[in-house]
Amino acid sequence: MQPLTWQEGVYAALKAAGIRQLGYVPDAGHAHLIKAAHADNDMRAVVMTTEEEGIALAAGAWLGGQRSALLMQSSGVGNCINMLSLPINCRMPLLMLVTMRGEWGEFNPWQVPMGTATRTVLEAAGVHVKRADHADEVAEMVAASASLAFDSAIPVAVLFSQKLIGAKVWVK
Repeated sequence: MQPLTWQEGVYAALKAAGIRQLGYVPDAGHAHLIKAAHADNDMRAVVMTTEEEGIALAAGAWLGGQRSALLMQSSGVGNCINMLSLPINCRMPLLMLVTMRGEWGEFNPWQVPMGTATRTVLEAAGVHVKRADHADEVAEMVAASASLAFDSAIPVAVLFSQKLIGAKVWVK
């Protein structure tokens, strides 16, 4: 049996955590998770037009007795700041998986400001932030972060470094 890729390990961790809904804004860094969720009859993949919709989706899932996770890129974190008051003030769990941009090998200067500020902004808003830089740590970190979010009813974000997901390349 071939060992799991880190992406397969993350999806297995989400399944083991009882995640039934996966909200996302399309992102190449999350392509494996999105494809796996769409192919899974036990998972509902919900495409969103903006990231803050995912916080409302997570709140609704929790109130309806289900667990969810939100996939986004670091550039989308800024769209969520005001909505983060919902899970924080209502003591609802929120698990966010964030692919980072504006770091290692970035070609797009517009990604750098939010990529640089992502951790600080999330922590200032009251989110517990973890960061995965190496493939061998990411599945376990997602599993532990899901436990922290759902057992403690708090928002938790796992940042997937740009080196982990691979830098995007500008094609002319």
